Amino acid sequence: MTDTSPPLAASKLSVNALARPLVERLIAQADTLDVLVRHDVAGVCIVDAGIEVRGSVAAGLLIGEICLAGLGSVSLHPSGMDGWPTWIEVHSSQLALGCLGSQYAGWSLAASKEETGGKKFFSLGSGPARALAGKEKLFTELGYKDRADKGVLVLEVDRAPPQIIIDKLLHDCALTAPNLTLILTPTTSLAGTTQVVARVLEVALHKAHELGFALGNIVGGSGSAPLPAPSPNGVVAMGRTNDAILYGGRVHLTVRGDDAAARQLAQQLPSRNSRDYGRSFADIFEAAGYDFYKIDGALFAPAEVWVSNLDSGNTWHAGALNMPLLTKLWLQEA
Repeated sequence: MTDTSPPLAASKLSVNALARPLVERLIAQADTLDVLVRHDVAGVCIVDAGIEVRGSVAAGLLIGEICLAGLGSVSLHPSGMDGWPTWIEVHSSQLALGCLGSQYAGWSLAASKEETGGKKFFSLGSGPARALAGKEKLFTELGYKDRADKGVLVLEVDRAPPQIIIDKLLHDCALTAPNLTLILTPTTSLAGTTQVVARVLEVALHKAHELGFALGNIVGGSGSAPLPAPSPNGVVAMGRTNDAILYGGRVHLTVRGDDAAARQLAQQLPSRNSRDYGRSFADIFEAAGYDFYKIDGALFAPAEVWVSNLDSGNTWHAGALNMPLLTKLWLQEA
């Protein structure tokens, strides 16, 4: 009989508790990682990883592991592989919990200019504190809700969140101010670019979920993607991090179950299945009127995938890197 229960219904792991030692390390090593730690008047800990300070790739790698709740590794792999010098590598054997239950940037946080008393605010929250609030439909599908007395959330922003957003986070996560840590990672920064590219494995898992593949049958995975230089232009920077995964992302998933489902997953997963494939993400985003929801969802996937079935020993491969497009977009002639 097929198990139709949510994949994380029986999990007793706390993503926030698992991430806490990594958060403490980020704070303790703030000077060497080139991040700035401060506390607001109520005691919320705010880690600036690229707004008032430069930040660093090393900080981005650690933030990537915080987003994964320590359920995966994120590392740098310098090489000349496929014509690009530096790659991010990600590994995890707890993909549903680490990637979707924690890392996925799925918590929409917005405030109008009237509510902020100035500029309107918008950010997608990623990281463990999402599982304390459980505001996304995804958590019902996963069957997971975290319980912890401390939480951490990562925001891709170029300014600190207004008080109305902080108050919402404290309320929805049921945390006191001294027990909430916010990590701010503008995509125009080294840390911001790094932690977004570190989602290459999460992007594959989210696509597998959207395709209806049973998450409980995904045993583990690894992924890699080229790390571009951040751009000072926000749209260009965001485009580069997406392009790194859509055209340079490689993922290997290990699954269980029948071969037909594994083979179909390999065929349907790569980004080239999208009608929008083949242009820079910044151009696609502009053509969509800067509305993510007008972009073909099939595009949000790695470029190349392998799927190995432990039950049969068979492996399938589909897709391919498009490094000529990336070097055209990223590389200047010397």
